[in-house]
Amino acid sequence: MILPLLLWWLLPAAEPAHKLYACGITSRGWVVGLKLPPSGLFLNAAGGWQRLGYTHPAIETLDYDPRNPRVIYLAAGNGCVRSTDGGATWRITTSWDITELRDVSVDRNRPDTVWVALPDGVGVTRDAGRSWTWRGPATARKFTQTIRVDRLRAGRVLAGGEAGLFLTSDDGAVWRQVLAGVQVTDVAQSPHDAGEWMAATQDGGVFLSRDSGQQWRRVSGLPAAVFYNASYDPAMRGRIAVAGWGFGVMVSEDGGKSWVARTAGLPSHNVWRTSFDPDHPGRLYASVHEEALFVSADSGENWRSAGLPGSILTDMIFVPETRR
Repeated sequence: MILPLLLWWLLPAAEPAHKLYACGITSRGWVVGLKLPPSGLFLNAAGGWQRLGYTHPAIETLDYDPRNPRVIYLAAGNGCVRSTDGGATWRITTSWDITELRDVSVDRNRPDTVWVALPDGVGVTRDAGRSWTWRGPATARKFTQTIRVDRLRAGRVLAGGEAGLFLTSDDGAVWRQVLAGVQVTDVAQSPHDAGEWMAATQDGGVFLSRDSGQQWRRVSGLPAAVFYNASYDPAMRGRIAVAGWGFGVMVSEDGGKSWVARTAGLPSHNVWRTSFDPDHPGRLYASVHEEALFVSADSGENWRSAGLPGSILTDMIFVPETRR
């Protein structure tokens, strides 16, 4: 097993089909009032990590237009920020009443429709950011942390936050609560089965749905801890990773039936995020709190540093490479 791993680190990789972006802040040792350290949006280029031009201490995540992946939307503290040239230039598309974004999701069937998670519900644009409207679940506890559009059905959206998980099938006209009593931190749709979804929660574990998000059951075999995300390996059916506080990373190879801890070799058991590389089966990235980004070639059995030391990374996103 050692020889293949050594070869993986040493041999030049084939040209990837995706670019890896990371969102976060270099926070270790920084206090308010000091000059902001390298923060915002980072791109993993051939020479290492480079910070793109839009700098902000609160960029949570990004999504892209599937018709043209150079069109990128950022969920940032000061609004939804859009680039049409792969990150060379940026423009804030939202106004004063839509800020402090937590998540962003492009409707794959109608890419000019973009949804965002907000402290007071959700917002949506139908015209690629030229205008926005509030379109959220009408609940007393409105804070929304995560939002995802069903990749097969336009207008079908799952939004999770302080009050649980909500589903709309009619573009936000009516929302139905499908998971209650938990604070939802992340929701993910399986790349292999569009009817399968997972939801990570802050206080209730991880939940699984196999009927397109209508009914949910708690996943067994996981610790009682704070979970920040669940991620599927696009290259391997059944392989899932979850990340969180106090336990680090756990991986399932059988669709969530059983789990193994994959934190050996990481400097901390506090992990913000995991993400699988769609171009390399089993290659897993983990954002370790104020340590660095780490990468594994074997689904977390062995780890090495992948750069961005001292950081808190709120997301790592793979965007299709555009060929000219």
